[in-house]
Amino acid sequence: MSSSSKKSKRTKAKKKEKKGPGNDSRYFSSTKKGEIAELRRELNSMNEEAVKDAVKKVIASMTVGKDVSALFADVLKRMTTQDTELKKLVYLYIITYARSSPKVVLLSVNSFTKDAKHRSPLIRALVIRTIGCIRLPDVVDYFCPPLAEGLKDPDPYVRKTAAVCVAKLYDISPEAVEEHGFLKTLRSLISDHNAMVVANAVAALAEIAESTSKDVFKITPDMLNKLLAAMNECTEWGQVFILDCLAKYNPTAKQAETVVERVVPRLIHANSAVSMSAVKVIIKYLDVVENTSMRSYVMREKIPNPLITILSGDKPELQYIALRNINLILQKEGKLLDKHVRHFFCKYNDPLYVKLEKLEIMARVASNDNYDKILMELRAYGSEVDEAFVRRAIATIGRIAVKLDGAARKC
Repeated sequence: MSSSSKKSKRTKAKKKEKKGPGNDSRYFSSTKKGEIAELRRELNSMNEEAVKDAVKKVIASMTVGKDVSALFADVLKRMTTQDTELKKLVYLYIITYARSSPKVVLLSVNSFTKDAKHRSPLIRALVIRTIGCIRLPDVVDYFCPPLAEGLKDPDPYVRKTAAVCVAKLYDISPEAVEEHGFLKTLRSLISDHNAMVVANAVAALAEIAESTSKDVFKITPDMLNKLLAAMNECTEWGQVFILDCLAKYNPTAKQAETVVERVVPRLIHANSAVSMSAVKVIIKYLDVVENTSMRSYVMREKIPNPLITILSGDKPELQYIALRNINLILQKEGKLLDKHVRHFFCKYNDPLYVKLEKLEIMARVASNDNYDKILMELRAYGSEVDEAFVRRAIATIGRIAVKLDGAARKC
């Protein structure tokens, strides 16, 4: 065999594309003219693999910003496929271009209704998720029956997806949600045996409550126990939703004690969002607790350490959020952190907004027992190069002097 023919074969082998899930980058490399016409031809092919390959090319073109909305009707025909991967790609395309072809979307209603009864819970959930993302008022009435079935689906994955979809649907058409009784169904999902379904139902109701003046979230004593039970099993963000929901409830003294006991372990959670939400619930509920020894113990022994832990992180944005929350808590509980004043001393690498917030807190926690340490630290700040920081430090010294007579004689 001649060297030229060998070279020719090697060149052809390099040019030949390798297909497979690990080589999908090839779909992004096409810049041919007349590509839309070629894709339309491939989409109408009788070969399932060729169709899937064509849809992947369409999605790739859509991802890089090319307008492939002209293929909407051709892609829509492929909703009837039994291939799960292809169906996911078609739904992704529909979500993206539904607004540009609202009349064509109406043609897909029968396919959505059929897929909503598919034997696979993944497909049923995919239908519900797609319904929530197609934000067209004209098709809301057609999508309500599949959503109603999804809320009562035997599979928890479908139910939790449907719960989130109700909140999205409410944003488009509140009348349709109320007419079909979805709010009542959402409240009933709080009693669901699956913790993730409960968490998503709470999140959906909370989102709806923010957009309306109606009291859509009516917590009953029985519902309170369900929320506390679900909090032990759901994910950390599910816990945040539930805790934020509990913070809006007005408990009795007995309920407050029970909730505080159940929420206190969340103070040491690895996720700072869970910790801060737990602090918010506890601070509110302790006002109702009649057991003074319990109140004092939680305030002095349980709450300070989590706040200090969040503050000691290496992310200034998180530190600032913690400081803002600490500042609000100190306005209510002024002596809560007076023994932890050293944690609020400014570091050389702290951003200015963190330093200014620390100065504000130092002024609040200053007492007759710790003002010597605070004044000594504030004097050191006088040699800093940042003029705004130095001015605020001097102003803080003045605030402490006005607040404490003993400090005034040392300023």
